[in-house]
Amino acid sequence: MDKICLTLPTNRACAGTIEALGREAAYGARHFGVEVHLLVLDSADRPSFAQHARAVHAAGRAPGVVAHHLDEDGQRAFLRAVIDRAGPAEPGRTLDLMLPSAVSYGACTNRAFLIAAALGCRSVHRRDSDSRYQELDGEPVFPIAHELAFLGRKAAEVTASVSEVTAGPLAAGHADTQVAMVGASFVGVPSVDLTDLQLRAPAVHREVVGLWAPAAWSEQERDRLVEESFKGAGTEPFTRDHTVLGPVDPMRVDMCNIAFHHEVHERVPLPPATDTIGSDYFLFHLLYHAGLPGVLHNRHIVNFHTDERKTGAGFTAYQTRYAKFLLSMLHFRFLHARMAKEGASLLDESGRLRAEAVSELVRESTALDDTENVHRLETLTRSYRTLGGAYAQTAEHLRRQAPQLLARARTDMEDFARLVDDWPALVDAARTTPLHGKERR
Repeated sequence: MDKICLTLPTNRACAGTIEALGREAAYGARHFGVEVHLLVLDSADRPSFAQHARAVHAAGRAPGVVAHHLDEDGQRAFLRAVIDRAGPAEPGRTLDLMLPSAVSYGACTNRAFLIAAALGCRSVHRRDSDSRYQELDGEPVFPIAHELAFLGRKAAEVTASVSEVTAGPLAAGHADTQVAMVGASFVGVPSVDLTDLQLRAPAVHREVVGLWAPAAWSEQERDRLVEESFKGAGTEPFTRDHTVLGPVDPMRVDMCNIAFHHEVHERVPLPPATDTIGSDYFLFHLLYHAGLPGVLHNRHIVNFHTDERKTGAGFTAYQTRYAKFLLSMLHFRFLHARMAKEGASLLDESGRLRAEAVSELVRESTALDDTENVHRLETLTRSYRTLGGAYAQTAEHLRRQAPQLLARARTDMEDFARLVDDWPALVDAARTTPLHGKERR
């Protein structure tokens, strides 16, 4: 029986989301005859953890579902065992990249990738704690229906089953290549919480969002990006299925609603940058530019915002993550352009991702001049300072932290290159490392 991993990383109370995730796991097991390993990686406080444990336990009662609930101690023990077997040059540093003390969207998913390898899963299906499922006629609309229907099948085999086929995968000689990714986006509020800024100061919002565009872009190009940014699939509710086979545009999918075939995430990890929004989107771009086939569907998940990022220290922390996202784009825009140029050379003769090609490009990006980033940070702080209040306080925080933030944008990429190099050994070690923790059958 095939095994798949349906995972939810969280650092906040979300028992209701876990209960819904359990229903999706049961649906997948019931309709597709797979063993669903439901994996909750939990960094929440102890009272929330206890609530989550009850929800995970209940989910594991469903036929075909095996539930795993790991706190950070459990995750750390597993990672140490994997790292000991893999033998990287700097084991302590590798552990820090896999389980940092700060928030890392890439690192939490990388942990799920290694645990999925330990469990023998052929795919990883990722969800978020600040989201819920749409409904149609009173029934939840589960993305896993499309993920399990298409993921890992040859592109030519699914052409008759999707609503639409772009010329990409077949014209590029990928007819016999497995579908590498299946995904959709979200509806509801924007993924990046700048709603207050947009309502309060639309001109400042436009300037601040436009900072993630390449410096050379025209004002018209920047305006189009601002109009599209962080909105996912908009607000239109689900009414019927629509699926498209082809290289998937990274702007059309979100990490709350994605599934990767193991040949993707077992070859290249996500950037482990801390306190950086969007650091976990790299694989979307890599697969797109390599030309690997994916399926884009419209079972969008409903996104919502939680309150901890809106006031006080939470507000400053969130805005700092946004600032780091802007600074990271100097390097990621370079990588996107270079990957577009490399195209199929990012793949080996068997059509699999070449990790060494990726780490080489990432290292190239660390040599970029950061003048563009200095301008980005100065523009952001100036814009926030004009608004007063919490924004002005954030501007002062960013001004004081400017040298560290600018340096960190570069070292984050150095860390990523190091992790890409270590990744094959870590995955091999994970395959033979038992996962200890609370398991429910």
